[in-house]
Amino acid sequence: MNTPKRRSTNRPNPRRRQAERVAIPKPAPEPPSPSPIPVMECEADVADGLTGLAWRELKARFGDRIERAEMGARDSSLRFVYVGNPFQLLSLRTVQAVYTVRHYPVPRPKALLGDQHFKRMLADIAAARDLAPTESFRTLTISAAGSDSSVMMRLKDELTTRTGLEATEEEGDLLLRVRRPLIGEGWEVLTRLSPRPLATRAWRVCNREGALNAAVAAAMAMLTMPMPEDHVLNLMCGSGTLLIERLAAETCASAIGYDIDPTALDCAAQNVMAAGFADHIKLRQGDIRDLPHPARSADVICADLPFGNLVGSHEGNVALYPVLLQEAARVAKPGARAAFITGEVRLMDGLLDGSPLWSTDQVIRVGLGGLHPRLYLLSRKG
Repeated sequence: MNTPKRRSTNRPNPRRRQAERVAIPKPAPEPPSPSPIPVMECEADVADGLTGLAWRELKARFGDRIERAEMGARDSSLRFVYVGNPFQLLSLRTVQAVYTVRHYPVPRPKALLGDQHFKRMLADIAAARDLAPTESFRTLTISAAGSDSSVMMRLKDELTTRTGLEATEEEGDLLLRVRRPLIGEGWEVLTRLSPRPLATRAWRVCNREGALNAAVAAAMAMLTMPMPEDHVLNLMCGSGTLLIERLAAETCASAIGYDIDPTALDCAAQNVMAAGFADHIKLRQGDIRDLPHPARSADVICADLPFGNLVGSHEGNVALYPVLLQEAARVAKPGARAAFITGEVRLMDGLLDGSPLWSTDQVIRVGLGGLHPRLYLLSRKG
C-alpha cells in the first residue's frame, strides 16, 4: 500500500515581511507613444524622507526605461533620465510633481529670450500642455530668484503673449522654474508636466484642514505591503485620503474608516465617490477609544493622528494616544501591520518603547511644508 506523501508545511508565510519592503502600484495602461520614443531629463519633487521609496516606485514602473541621475539633484528631489511617453509619469503616486529639465549654456537669463532658446522653451510648454485636456492650462508662473527683475518680467511677458496664458503671482497651472544648475555653468528651466501637483488628486472634491498629503498617504499604503486579502481599518479617517490611496494601490477584502465627526464622514464620502471606490469603502461613525469593531479582525491599520496644532492639542493627545494604541491592538490580528503618522514624536516614541502590544519596524522622518512628522510602521505582537 502506497502511503501518500505528506505535504510540507515549511512554506513561506506571506504575512512575514520586512518593514523596508514596499508594494508598488500597477502601472496604468500607456497610450500610444509618438515615434521616435522621446528621451528626456526629468526631476520629481518628493516629500523629504521618501525619495528612496519614490525611486523604487519609478524603477518598478519603468524598469530599464529610467536611470537615476545622482548629479544635479537637490534635496527632496529625484533627477532621472526617462525614455518613453511622458504621459506615464503623471500616474506616479508617491511624488509631489514632475518636471522636464532643459539646460541652456548661457551666462545670463537674458539670453533665454534669444530665438533658438525661446523656441525650445515654447516647445517644452507645448509638450506639457499636450498631456492634459484642452483648457487645463490657463495661468503661468515663473519661479526664480529675482522673479521681479526686468529680465524675468520680460520673459514672462513674452511667454504669456506666445502661449495665451495669463501670468499670476500665485502658483499657476503652468509652473516654470528658472535657476542655475548645481553642477556646471549656464541655466536650467524646469517645466511642470501637470496643471497642478500630482499630489493634488482629482478625487479630492472635499478638503479639510490638516488633511494628509495624498503622496505621503500613497507611500504609507505601499509600506504596509498591501495584499488583496487584507482587511483594512482606518482610524480617524477624516476626508478619506488613506483609504482611497490604499485602494488605489491594491484591492482588499474590506476597507472601513471610522471617524467621530459626521461632517468628516460626509467629506470622506464625497471623495470616495469621486475616486470611484464607493462600493469598496465603508465609512462609519465611531469613537476610536471604543470602536464598534470586532476584535482581531484587521490585517492593516492606518491613521493620520492629530499633531496637536491644526487638529487636537498636546494635552488631548497625551490622554488619547495610549487608548488609541490599546484599541488598535484589540482590533488587530496577531502580526497585523500598522502605519501611523504624527507630529507628536516624543509622545509616540515613549509609548512604543518597550510596548507589549506593538513592535516598531521602521520610523521615517517626513518633511511636509515646514513640518517634520514621523511615519511609524508597526506590527502587532502575539
